[in-house]
Amino acid sequence: MDFGIKGKKALVLGASRGLGRAIANALHAEGVEVIGAARNIGEIQTIFSKAVSVDLSDKASVAALIEEVKTLDIDILVNNSGGPKAGPALGQDTEAWASAFETMALSLFAITEAALPRMLERRWGRIITVASSGVVQPIPGLALSNGVRAAIAGWSKTLATEVAASGITVNMILPGRIATDRLRELNQGRAERVNETLETIEKNSAAQIPAGRFGKPEEFGAVAAFLASQQASYLTGSAIRVDGGLVSGH
Repeated sequence: MDFGIKGKKALVLGASRGLGRAIANALHAEGVEVIGAARNIGEIQTIFSKAVSVDLSDKASVAALIEEVKTLDIDILVNNSGGPKAGPALGQDTEAWASAFETMALSLFAITEAALPRMLERRWGRIITVASSGVVQPIPGLALSNGVRAAIAGWSKTLATEVAASGITVNMILPGRIATDRLRELNQGRAERVNETLETIEKNSAAQIPAGRFGKPEEFGAVAAFLASQQASYLTGSAIRVDGGLVSGH
């Protein structure tokens, strides 16, 4: 299927690895001009049309990216930030919450704000934000992620209603257990806490998923590419779970 986005320009945050890289690859395969943003741009400089360095935890770095975004004709914005450290809600200090919110939420809000004027002028745009299935069903031991991403969900839904009449869609993708380095790191941490092998933890984790396995990054990227497509022009304000059926809630 031709998604009708060949020649469009996309900015993908966190494009060097994991889910961000999978989305960037999927858009690139559709003929989109991909600008990859990441702390370590490394090899993506030679893969995508452009690569820009950004550290979402650094205010100066985010400010520099925002100024660059204002000069670009971005059609598709993929908001994707790394997850915070694991831990319970009980005992988290104010600094930890503030840091997580600054990095994962405020930086994305500001970058989106910078990209929107040109989308509004052209009356076409796609804003796709990667969150977590924890938005629907909080994940034990990931309190910072659960709390901050829930706030992002409220922002995304609100923005969607404000710009829908201008031809701009705003959606979220909620990954479940996708086979990325981040999932492996979380599983390794759990293995160490409960004194089990990583292989055992991964096997038990996969067994909890109705699909019986972890998702593939390219499967996740394909969903993002569809949300960016012309065919998805009437799909907005949604949070789409890509989790193999793991979460039972809506």
